[in-house]
Amino acid sequence: MSDVSILVLVGSLRSGSKNRELAEAAVDLAPAGTTLTIFEGLADLPFYNEDIDLPDSAPAGATAFREALASADAVLVVSPEHNGTIPAVLKNAIDWASRPFGASAISGKPVAVVGSAYGQFGGVWAHDEARKAFGIAGANVLGDVTLSIPGSVVRFAETHPRDDSEVVEQLTAVLTATVEAARGAVAA
Repeated sequence: MSDVSILVLVGSLRSGSKNRELAEAAVDLAPAGTTLTIFEGLADLPFYNEDIDLPDSAPAGATAFREALASADAVLVVSPEHNGTIPAVLKNAIDWASRPFGASAISGKPVAVVGSAYGQFGGVWAHDEARKAFGIAGANVLGDVTLSIPGSVVRFAETHPRDDSEVVEQLTAVLTATVEAARGAVAA
């Protein structure tokens, strides 16, 4: 079996983000034969504008993002919730990923969405919105692969997610299912 490459998108740019820590935990928990890479360039993506998304002259940040997507077998999105919905940086990334229409790097690619938020639902509204937007963009959204962790600020105040046994167990299950979907997509 060939190795599986998963691109990780973190929907928060904040340096102390609990979702960034959750993404780091996912990297640490990568199953054998799997590489998870956190994409560091979401802040470099300009707001999507079709006027600047031209063949052979798209912005450098968008080109790098699309190349990272194209080389990945699957995508793991780790996101908080901003005002009850998807963070703007993540929505912008989805817009860039969706083009060119019908031939985008995200088309048919397995995508799992997880994350944590301060509130009692753990960001589930944002995760649902991200799944919807990725699906419309053409991704193969893994709708049954979910993890929404509530109370992140309190739960992870003194503990990194990688040191929380319940989170490790749940995140491992998410990674296993994502790898299986990626291997299934490659075999098809």
